[in-house]
Parts: sequence; C-alpha cells; structure tokens
Amino acid sequence: MTRLLKVIAALSVLLLSLCGLCAGFSPDTRTFHRNPSVTRLSANTPLPYPVRIAVLGGGNFGLALASVCGRAGYSATLLVRDPDVAAYVNKENRHPRYMSDVRLGEKVRATADAKAALKDATYIIHAVPVQYSRSFLENVKEHIPIGTPVMSASKGIETTSLGFMADILEDCLGKDRSYAFLSGPSFAREIAEQRATAVVIASEDKQLADDLADIMSSPNFRVFTSSDVMGIEVGGSVKNVIAIAAGMCEGLGLGTNAMSGLVTRGCGEMRRLGLYLGAEPTTLAGLSGVGDTFGTCFGPLSRNRNFGIRLGKGETMEEILATTTEVAEGVDTAGALVDLIKSKSKGYRLDLKYPIIFGVRDILEGKLGAREGLEGLMEMPLRLESYEATH
Repeated sequence: MTRLLKVIAALSVLLLSLCGLCAGFSPDTRTFHRNPSVTRLSANTPLPYPVRIAVLGGGNFGLALASVCGRAGYSATLLVRDPDVAAYVNKENRHPRYMSDVRLGEKVRATADAKAALKDATYIIHAVPVQYSRSFLENVKEHIPIGTPVMSASKGIETTSLGFMADILEDCLGKDRSYAFLSGPSFAREIAEQRATAVVIASEDKQLADDLADIMSSPNFRVFTSSDVMGIEVGGSVKNVIAIAAGMCEGLGLGTNAMSGLVTRGCGEMRRLGLYLGAEPTTLAGLSGVGDTFGTCFGPLSRNRNFGIRLGKGETMEEILATTTEVAEGVDTAGALVDLIKSKSKGYRLDLKYPIIFGVRDILEGKLGAREGLEGLMEMPLRLESYEATH
C-alpha cells in the first residue's frame, strides 16, 4: 500500500509539472531562480534598471531571441551584416528572408553598425553559427563594452581549434567577462510564434543566469538555470550529429523502431562523452541534452534532421549544400567531435564506443554510403548496454 501511494504521488508531481509547462508556470520552482533583490509584478514586468540587449546575428534564432526580449519589454538591437536588411527590418518589423511572415515587435530594431549596436548594451546575445563565430567576434570586439556579459545561443565545436563556444568566447573576449549559454528544445519559429518552450541557461556566474532568466522568461518561454556549462555545450553539440543520423534513418525508410533505437544509443554516446569531460549526468538527461536531442531528431523544423533525410534519399553533400541557405551545424560538428574524442581519449576502439558519431563522420566524408553506414550501425556487435564514461 505504501509503495502504491508513492507511485501515485510521483505521477501527480509529473502531471503537475507537465500542466505547469503548458500553462506557463515553472514545473519546479526550486530550479527556477529569481533575483531576490528585484521585485516584479509579473514575468513581463521590466526589471527596475535600464536594460538594452544587443543580439549578434540576424538568422532565425537571433530573430527569435530578439523577439523574446522585446515582448518582455526590453529594447533589443539586431546586429546584421547588410545595411539594406537592417533598413527593411526597421521599416517592416520583420526580416526579408528568415521567418519573413513573423512580426518581431516594436521593441526590436536592427543595424549593420557594430558600434551603434554595442556601445551601451547591458547584455549581449551571440547567435552566430559556431564556425563563423571567431571571425565575427574578432571584427566587433573593439565595440563591446568592458564587463558586459555575453550569452551564447550557438551550438557546436569549432573545427580548427576543437573548442566549444566557451573556449571561443574566452579566446576572443577574454576571461574577465561573465558568460552564459542557452540551450534546450527550441525551434526558432515556434519561439517567434509564442508557442510553449522551455530552455536552460547555464553560467558559472549564478547571478548572471538568474538575471537572464528574469529578463527572458514569459508565460510561454520558460527559462531554467544551471551551472553546468560543459553539460550544455556537449549536449548542444552531439545532438546535432545524432539528428543527422536520425534523418538518414528516416530518409532510408528504416522505420520507427530503428530510429528510436538509434536516437537512444546516440544519447548514450552523448552521456559517455559528457561524463568523461566533466558534465553532470542530470544536465545530459535534461532539457539541453536528451530534451534537445528529441526535438532535433524528431521535429520537422530541424535543419540537421532534414539534412540527414536528404542524404538518406540519395542526395550528395554538394547537392544539399548548394540548395540551402541554412546552416546544419552537425555537418561540421561531426568531424570536430571525432577529432575531439581522439585528442581527449587514449582508449581502445573508440569507434566502438562512439559508433554513431564516428559513423556519421564517415558518411559525411564519403567513406561510407548512407545505407551502408546506417545498416552497419544496426549490425554492431551485441554488448552490455552501458553508458559508462570509461575510456
């Protein structure tokens, strides 16, 4: 009887959590931090000090996060490359190419002038793809105010340095600045359309994570916080590679059973690598790990999944890249992940410990065909189902 009561209580907590997310309430107030020194009437009441946010990058995710900040009552300035695009955004309140049917809100403006965008920014959101981040930051860093914190929403590993975004930011902007990292199952279009979304912001500076959660949270955009930066970075990188594999599985018509098994095993590889690099298992099992992986692998808006579908249907890398304007981060990340694993681990048969990551890299590099590679993964030798971090 006691055991039955415990099960009922656990199910009740789960149900309340799910209802809380859909209704716009934090499912666990113990992990949703608020700045105790700030009194706010509601999630959309501006903080009682001047806040202006600069968003680096005018792609889909930069637009979505700018609109989140604008809806919360804060001025958000998009830094874009093309002055004509900036003029269009300011006149029409929407982007001419990305999500062009979505209004950004009256608080969102755009400019191609880095000095104007950054000179008095209280917070900076970095939404430039990882492989272009270093050159972008080097070009604008002279205009970034000393001490202004930066939050990255970019996911992946730089192919040249094998560094995560935390490494790139510190290399370009220094170690004396506070950084934060946003991740979780969050398609830009759904955010812009104000559909229910839950994300996590990680920072070694707890106060920064709390303040950013205060600024960005709303009834339909729930922000949780964490101090596990490595967990956020690993999850955000590996999930894109798994999504390419899941897309190939769908493109080849291998079925739901195969895809579910593939994604589950991919999450195991994420956990193995994350634990080895010092990430927390709860982070890898949370929004920025398993949660983001599910969204990216099964969601129709996923660029990486759609890239994999096209590969599975027989298109070449060159054909896909020539006909898309959007960046599938997993393409570059797959090779970088393999190089990172090889550089960090001296273990035996790493290809058996990370068969999906290694397999996707081989397919993208043309060493294997999509069908050959995916069927090879399904025929891997049977071993104990273990996700230990041993190498």
